[in-house]
Amino acid sequence: MSVELTDKELMALKVINRYFLSSGKMPSIRKVMDGLSYNYPRSAALLINKLVEKGFLKKRNDGSLQLVMSDMNVPSEEQTVDVPLIGNVACGLPILADQNIEAMYPVSTKLAPSSNKYYLLRAKGDSMDKKGIKDGDLVLVKQKSAAENGEIVVALIDDTATLKEYRRQGDTAVLIPHSSNPIHKPMILTSDFKVQGVVVTTIPKWTT
Repeated sequence: MSVELTDKELMALKVINRYFLSSGKMPSIRKVMDGLSYNYPRSAALLINKLVEKGFLKKRNDGSLQLVMSDMNVPSEEQTVDVPLIGNVACGLPILADQNIEAMYPVSTKLAPSSNKYYLLRAKGDSMDKKGIKDGDLVLVKQKSAAENGEIVVALIDDTATLKEYRRQGDTAVLIPHSSNPIHKPMILTSDFKVQGVVVTTIPKWTT
């Protein structure tokens, strides 16, 4: 996005982005005020309105806000592509994958070449923590319907999504957790699931 932000507007966007990544929801005006160490909510509200005017935030019909663009520490000289953040994905017990777009993030085309389709999901749980995917992290996913053995996939099982290592032998597929928590066990499947994509990289929630 070519629109420039003032220092105060950029700080407000960082506060909103940080809160959104850690909680999965947009902060209230008072949360933004506290994050900026302001004394009055009006000052935070004015900055939010400026971010809406400049296209970094969008007001939905119900009055709630949606992130449109967000700082993810991508150098300005790099080419980027807008990638949607879609709901949550479970690293443990599968959780329904919400197909509503929560926000759009600029991601370097070095990570997400425009020749393919990508999306971001927020990991939930600890079943892949030994692979560096922790609760609250974002995973960048390349949209694919097939995977190679050893790849970490987003698998859809009865309309719920989960992150696991993929292994297949003949007609049997195994989704393998990599967790410090012994409660998580491999899932042995046949044809009752679909691969929705392959994980490209993990973006720790503390990086923004």
